Amino acid sequence: MVNVLTEVISAKEFKKNHQGIKKTAKDRLNDFWEIFSKDDSVLIVISADPDSLASAMAAKRLLRYRVKRTHIVYPNEIRRLSNVAMMDLLKISAKRIKSITKDDYSKFIIIDSQPSHNPVFADITFDAIIDHHPVTGQWKASFIDIRPDYGATASMMVEYLRAADLKPSVAIATALFYAIKVDTNNFEKKAKLADAISFRYLFNIANQNLVRKIELSELRLSELNYFKTAFETMKVSNNRLYAHVGRVFNPDILVIIADFFNRVHQVSWVFISGIHGERLVVIFRCDGYRKNAGVLAQKAFGEIGSAGGHREAARAEVPMKNLDKQDQDFNTQTLRRLTRRHL
Repeated sequence: MVNVLTEVISAKEFKKNHQGIKKTAKDRLNDFWEIFSKDDSVLIVISADPDSLASAMAAKRLLRYRVKRTHIVYPNEIRRLSNVAMMDLLKISAKRIKSITKDDYSKFIIIDSQPSHNPVFADITFDAIIDHHPVTGQWKASFIDIRPDYGATASMMVEYLRAADLKPSVAIATALFYAIKVDTNNFEKKAKLADAISFRYLFNIANQNLVRKIELSELRLSELNYFKTAFETMKVSNNRLYAHVGRVFNPDILVIIADFFNRVHQVSWVFISGIHGERLVVIFRCDGYRKNAGVLAQKAFGEIGSAGGHREAARAEVPMKNLDKQDQDFNTQTLRRLTRRHL
């Protein structure tokens, strides 16, 4: 099997090994199924967001009658209201990774992420990696399916389900439909025809009323104060907007603020930062035209924390202890200095 890799590979080697390879959806499905047995207990690991939650649900469905049991876990605390609403309304069964014992599982899958995206993932040897983000770092896995040209991992999972002749339940279809909407920003971001085909396939199965309920659950009244702070601290220079909002209860508010400021005319870059726990979180946004937010995030913070993303959207998380002493008292000016030197 061409995509069954048994040694550690780099992003460059991955690209070289996969050039010219044409796999059908059925081929990928069979290769995926082959690494599991009836006696396996499978742990699906995600960094919880709509795309990863929906994709994990689909993977769990694919393995329902092929393994002994399958559980979904995530390291991050889910506080963003739309994600909480998605889990509640669609009755998604998932729990924190710290609540499980790894020794209870024989196989591990990471979906909509890669081992280098979170320090927690480094302690796990994954058997399968399914993702749509650009290839980063190095890993060892028996099955790898990474397609950076796809707008959402959910679109890939729809192809797996269809190849298996499995019609998704209303809950799974609704989750996948919503995930594609979110990750493609209603097809305003980069996407393939395959994303549109998956989206159209799900349209008549998904519950559109539940999708709207999830979409309308976004902001708590108390979180409006972070917008106030962002307006008070923001600096705009050379069409770049910078704002540090200080300590945040939930880092997802930084994403919402960044997306809001990204709508401002004549602003080509948006940098929003905050401190959550003992970590600095920086959100990057740009128009993706002759710019690459993921590359910039990696250049600015990759050596001292985890960083990466897409051309138009990226994120970095850095332990505060890893910052230089002069940067410990972080503010908007610090954010501007650390990012602009790589622009």
